Order: sequence, then structure tokens, then C-alpha cells
Amino acid sequence: MSEDDRPLPVAEELALARLALEAGDLPHAAGHLAGALAQAPTLPEVHELLARLAAASGDGGVELFPLGHRVFVGAVVARAHLLAAAGQPAEGLDLLVAASGHVPGTDWAGVPWVTAPELAERLDPERIARILMQVCAVAPDPVPRAGRPALAPYLALARNAVTVHPEHALLLGAASALARRLDEVALAIRWAARGVRAQPSKIGEVWLGYAYRSAGRTREALAALGRAVEHDPDDLAVYADIAGTLADNGRLDEALDWIDRALARDPTFDCAVHTAHRLRFQRDGDVAHLVALADFVREHPDDSHEHADLAECCRSRPWLGQVTPAGGAVVDALRLALAGDHGAAVRLDTPAPPSAMRTVAAAAPGLRVEVADVAGPDPREPRRADTRQLWRYDGTTAAPAVPAPSAAAADRLRQLAHPAWLHPPAAYDAAVGLATLDLADLLGLLVHPPEPPATALGRVLGGQDPSLWVRCAQVWTCLGLLHHRTDEPWAESTRRRVLLDLVWGVEDWITEAALFALVTAAWVDPRVRPDVAAVVAERLADVAAVARVRPVPIATSLAHLALATPALAPDTAALATTLLTARTGLPRPRNPLYRLWRRLTAPLRPHP
Repeated sequence: MSEDDRPLPVAEELALARLALEAGDLPHAAGHLAGALAQAPTLPEVHELLARLAAASGDGGVELFPLGHRVFVGAVVARAHLLAAAGQPAEGLDLLVAASGHVPGTDWAGVPWVTAPELAERLDPERIARILMQVCAVAPDPVPRAGRPALAPYLALARNAVTVHPEHALLLGAASALARRLDEVALAIRWAARGVRAQPSKIGEVWLGYAYRSAGRTREALAALGRAVEHDPDDLAVYADIAGTLADNGRLDEALDWIDRALARDPTFDCAVHTAHRLRFQRDGDVAHLVALADFVREHPDDSHEHADLAECCRSRPWLGQVTPAGGAVVDALRLALAGDHGAAVRLDTPAPPSAMRTVAAAAPGLRVEVADVAGPDPREPRRADTRQLWRYDGTTAAPAVPAPSAAAADRLRQLAHPAWLHPPAAYDAAVGLATLDLADLLGLLVHPPEPPATALGRVLGGQDPSLWVRCAQVWTCLGLLHHRTDEPWAESTRRRVLLDLVWGVEDWITEAALFALVTAAWVDPRVRPDVAAVVAERLADVAAVARVRPVPIATSLAHLALATPALAPDTAALATTLLTARTGLPRPRNPLYRLWRRLTAPLRPHP
């Protein structure tokens, strides 16, 4: 933003508005008032000057704030207040609610005319109910504590309306929904129960069920939702709500029974399908349920509303929703050195992955690393001799064997790389930003990772766990390889050939990144699943064989990758489970980096 684009201080906006008003230049006065309202929507001086502008215009001033395709929020709010002053408060409230959805957390409605008891007397109760439902539609459920004061005026309107219309069922239900979102749960129950008594209905019972559920009163919640089904047995969304409530309370078998009842009525109903796959994954942990859900999402892009079931199931799970942090003595010593243990040193029985050694050399050059011996099979040698080589060795010291990438490629990757994603298909979609990079740049990025970005995330990664940043860079580079020459048929494609070279190269973090890219390809394209599953099975069998004679630092991560692979053979899944030890791939809670890791891998978004 240039200095010319920055908003003026409120006092300056008001001063310029007064000057324009005195000069009779009403459009300029309106512009400055809109700027002041955007910053101080409840300031009395702004509203006093807005009233003067309305009087000067002769027609209420509403048309000085027209609605267009890219209208400024301050103009929307000004128009709302002028509509209310002109006797159209319902239309004004519609605009205030739109502003509340566009810029949440700002007190757009905190003005006397909204909270005055007289407003509820002037408006039709059904119109008030619709307005309250609009507020609920733009508000999270529940509203975070910090955002509640901005929505309190709408709750005041609801209280006033319920006082005037104490038996209006729709109004009571909508008011309950808003109260529940604002953590007024007892009030929500009281209003919803009164609404159901006044006029029993499906929607009334749903509102009552949600209110009971928010209060932790599961039995009453399920009873209300059950009555909603009796009102309308064809509303399968309620079945999904009942199933979710049962599952949240550990009653998974009953939850799945309700979902099966919904799917028997409509096997394609999106809420039921999403809930079914989530609950089945919750029951047995089989990734096939999540793959089937991803397929359903891809084949049904026009669902009734956005769902978060797939993201919820993948969140915080190795490779499904995040990079696994690197393990091994070298990385542990690096973290200690960065935490202030400058005497840290490490002695290895066999060379660590070259990416790990390069990261240590760059981030903690004083850290002493000694390699006692090189046990066979030699980890410095590729697992297949005919693969593309990214590293060359001088003794136990690794160096890149390909040139550094261009500055533009490094910048592109720096903007994309992150340790977490919603789910593999989302990661694939996000990596399309690397599609135009040439192969030399992509290979260069793998062994010459750029510096972390100059962001809060980048500073944390660079200062506390540079190994995680390097792994992020390699993972996203390999995802970028998936977008390389996508016009080529998969079996003979450059992207497949290069990724296989990386999978069968020396044991390195790049092996994990390349295998994750192949697994991601299988998530987004069912046609490549047999091929990818075969590659994963072969690579995991090789790891297991080597692990019988020496440690393999990437073995646990590759086992997690195998269990994330679509259409994996049962014997390979069993091998992966065997390879996994008590260590889950995440830092232990007592590790000083544990909280940092949880914060870094926070989800990048549940439907109401």
C-alpha cells in the first residue's frame, strides 16, 4: 500500500468532510464521511455530521452512497444509517449485517437506533428473524470471545424483539441461534424451547437440539433432533447432525447407524457422505475412507455447502496434513545447539541424510559431527545405480551435484512452502504456483533450498528449527514437480521419471518428499494408484531390508507415507505398521519444540 492509499486519520476525514459540506460539495463530503465511518463506526461526531449531510442533500442523502460492484464498506454503513433515518430500518440492517460479514469484529451495529426497543416494535417479527438468521450465516459457531462485542447489538435487537413478540416461533428460534453463537447458551435454550412450544416444527427442534448440545446436554439434544426427524424424515442433514453428536460422545456404532439410514435414502447426499467417511476413518483409521471422500469431493464440486470433514481427519496427521519433523541424532543436536547448548556434539555410526548434514553445516557451523564408520548398505550410494544424482560425496561430506536455482524460482517457492496443508489434494492444488518452473530450477531447489521467508513463520523456522524449513522447501518442490509437463501421459512422463529417480536415490529427506509427491498424485488421480502403490511397496520393502542391518533415519517417515497411500496392498500396510515404533514422528510433549510445532502446523478452517 502506498502512502497515497493509506486512510486518513478520523479527525482529518471529519475536518475535510466539514469543509466540503460547507462548500456544498456533498459527494466529497460523503467520501470523507465513509472513510471516517470505516475507522470509527460508532463515533458520535461521525453520525452528527452524517445527519447534517442528509439534511443538506434534501433527499436524505442515501444516493450519495450508491451500491456498486466494489463498494467501500464505509459507504455501505453510511447508506445503512441513512436508510434507517429515512424510515427503512430493515434495509439498513441488511447492509449492516453485510458489513459485519465483510469485516468481522468491527462494531458496525453498535449505534442507538439498532438497540432501541422501538425498532423491534416497528419491524415485522418475521423480518427480524430473517435478519438474525443473516447474522448467524456470517458469524462463526461459536463466535470467538474477541468477536462477541461486535455482534452484541444484534443480540440486543433479538432481546427487544422477543419481548415484543414473545410467541413468534421463527423469531424465537433465530434469536436462539444467535444467542448460542455468542455463548448465551441458557438463553438460547429458553428461547428455542419457547419457540417449539409456540409452534412445533422441524427447524424449531433443530435450534433446540443445537442449544442443548452447546450446553453439553446430549440426551436432550438427541431427543430434540430425533423429533426434528419425525417432522421431516427426508431432511438427511439432521441425520448427519445426530450422527455427529453421537460420535462426539463416543457412541460411534449408533452414529454410523444413523448415517447408514441417511445413505439408504440418498447415497449421494453430501452431508451424509462426508460424515460417513469421517466416522469410518475415526473407527478404524483406514485411509481408504479419506481417499473415497476426496474422490467424492472431486466428483461433486457443487455440494450444498462447504464441508471440513476431510481436513479435520487429515489435520496433524503425518503426511496427510503436515510435514513430519526430521528425526535423528544430527537434527536433535542441531535443535540443542540453537537452543543455546553450544557444546553440543554428535557422533554417528553411519552418515546422516545429506540434507540433514547440509542443514547443520549452514545453521550451526560450530556443531561437531563425527562419523565413526560407514555400515553397509552404504547410505551414500543410491538404492538404484541408474538414478539421477543430486549429491556427490567427498568421504562422508555431501555437496550438491546440480546448480543452484534462479532467484525467481527461490522466491516462488518461498511464497508457497508451509509445514501444513488441509489434505493432500489441497496441497496439490496449492503447488500449481510452481508449474511454470523449469526442471533445472526444481532440482536445484531440492539441494539449494532458499532462505526462509521474511515472515513470522519464516523467522520461527529459521531461528528454531531450520530442518523443518528445508523439509518444507523439498516437499513443495516435489509437489511442483507433479505439475511439470502435465500434458505428458503419466506412465512415460518426465514428472514420474524424475520423482522415481529421487525416490531411489541416496537415503535423504528428498526421498520422503518425492514419495509424498507420488502419494499425492495417487490421491488426485485414481488412474495412477496401482503404479504408485507398487512403488511405495517396493521402496518400503527395501527400507525394511536395510533396517535389519543398520539404522535408516527415514524409515518411520516412509512407513507413515505408506499408510497414507491409496490402494496400498494389505501386506505393505502390515509392514509399515511393523516399522512404526512408539515414536509417532511428532516431537514428544516434553520436547521444547512441541508447542512450536503444534502452532506452526495449525490448520490453514466445521460447517455450522
